[in-house]
Amino acid sequence: MRLLTVSAIVLLALAAAAAWVVETEPDVYLRARYPLEYEGIIRTHASNHGLDPALVAAVVYVESRFDPNASSAAGAVGLMQLLPDTAKGIALRTGGDRFVVADLRDPEINVRYGTWYLAHLRDRYRGMGLALAAYHAGQGNVDHWRERGLGIVFPETRAYVDEVERVRRAYARAYRNELRL
Repeated sequence: MRLLTVSAIVLLALAAAAAWVVETEPDVYLRARYPLEYEGIIRTHASNHGLDPALVAAVVYVESRFDPNASSAAGAVGLMQLLPDTAKGIALRTGGDRFVVADLRDPEINVRYGTWYLAHLRDRYRGMGLALAAYHAGQGNVDHWRERGLGIVFPETRAYVDEVERVRRAYARAYRNELRL
């Protein structure tokens, strides 16, 4: 328990320091630290689903650092790190009749599915905080926490939500023209 408490304090301190950097660094430094790729794809699909393009760029950055070939130990693939089963469900719900895991390495398809999923989670949980928690920890975990009247239980998921929000602010500031709808 003590290690968990110390870890939480360290994560909070790092988040505070990172937030200070986002608020004080000149835009040129933010652009160097937080590169932006696929802005047309991000802007288009964010607009299609009523999402903030800076938020979508932040999720892509946090999940894959804009590497379309990224994959996780859990099996998530592509820019927005979608699990193949999740992506297959999205494909079926959005009119697709064939799904191939390799398609998740295509930035267009990955961001289209990822933004659909984020919008679905936002609508289900009535806000982006829990939507991002569900994106990271899974809907089952978030539903379990809500049933018990709890907030985000996993420290790593809280840190993920905080990091996405911090990076969203950086993208909104550094790329205000490129990410404008």
